[in-house]
Amino acid sequence: MLQPIAPLAISAYTATSALGRGREAHRRALEAARSGLRANDFSLAPLECWVGRVDGVEQAPLPAPLDSWECRNNRLAWLGLNQDGLVDAVRAARERYGATRVALLMGTSTASIGATEEAYRRLDPDGGFPDDMLRPPIHAPHSLAAFLAEALALEGPCLTISTACSSSAKVFASAERLIRLGVVDAALVGGVDTLCESVLFGFNALELVSRAPCRPFDRARSGISIGEAAGFALLERTDAAPRAPRLLGYGEASDAHHMSTPHPEGLGAELALRDALARAGLTPSQVDYINLHGTASLKNDEVEAALIARAFPPSTRASSTKGFTGHTLGAAGILEAVVTLLAIEHDLVPGNLGADDPDPGCGPQFAWSNEARPVQVALSNSFGFGGNNACLAFARGERSA
Repeated sequence: MLQPIAPLAISAYTATSALGRGREAHRRALEAARSGLRANDFSLAPLECWVGRVDGVEQAPLPAPLDSWECRNNRLAWLGLNQDGLVDAVRAARERYGATRVALLMGTSTASIGATEEAYRRLDPDGGFPDDMLRPPIHAPHSLAAFLAEALALEGPCLTISTACSSSAKVFASAERLIRLGVVDAALVGGVDTLCESVLFGFNALELVSRAPCRPFDRARSGISIGEAAGFALLERTDAAPRAPRLLGYGEASDAHHMSTPHPEGLGAELALRDALARAGLTPSQVDYINLHGTASLKNDEVEAALIARAFPPSTRASSTKGFTGHTLGAAGILEAVVTLLAIEHDLVPGNLGADDPDPGCGPQFAWSNEARPVQVALSNSFGFGGNNACLAFARGERSA
């Protein structure tokens, strides 16, 4: 049986998405129930759908010393990192512990594959990449983490986790293990994924992309809206930041059922959820809010709604926030972790935007519009392709201090 872990402090965190740059922009959008989705205007031949696109990425080149890493994904990573004092917080951790004692753990699904797509579109007459794209590191899945390690001068363990939509939730679990085992003293976790042809046309080929803005848990939901985002969190032992919010626990599991369809009874998702509660030392009745995976795909929402209905009392509130941001794939875990932390910080349960006609399979736990109520403890669910599931448990700092 799993035993509770020692909580970790989240001493700094931020997100950049279609809702804006940084925590304050996200808080304002959530409070106003304002979606960041818009008609797709990405690529030369935009697919007919809606996307969560970040404004201004094209006008935000990397600093000159880092220009060998130029690509949309690393631009968004740098843009997102320079919000809410994250760079200063990482610098302070590096000076406090040493560069080798800070881990860098990033989740992504396609990393900088958009740059590789561009290189193939512009092949030389002899079939080779054009000269300006002859930069092998940006054509590798590890591009994101390697770029950030150089940009932040970090020399500790550096990992890229790519388990589809659970990628940047699972980084929290890896960080806890590294800190608990004494390998490092702090970890910068996060994730970045950007719009590119591969994800837009790839998910469309799987018949998962909605032509309209996504409507999680709506009776007439018709698929996902793809978004892009960058998010980061700095994890340390609680004595380093006694008043900071806490990571209380995590759960990871795999359905081992199908490449793109969840287990029909939510087997892996429930294992992840139960493990997160056990590591956090929580009962379901102690959970105030759950940020659901809630993609607006027919089967995923059905399985998750049934899980929430059977595992939690009506007093627990639950909602998906993908109607605000779209599904940011490998960045979904960290983006929704940040939303969950904002819910705790501001006692705000975000409404399940887009569900005008709620699916009757949803239980009384669902918050269909914003609710102002105390949020001491909250969970964030992330379920990915291949049945890769993760659940994170967070709490207000005062609870464990």
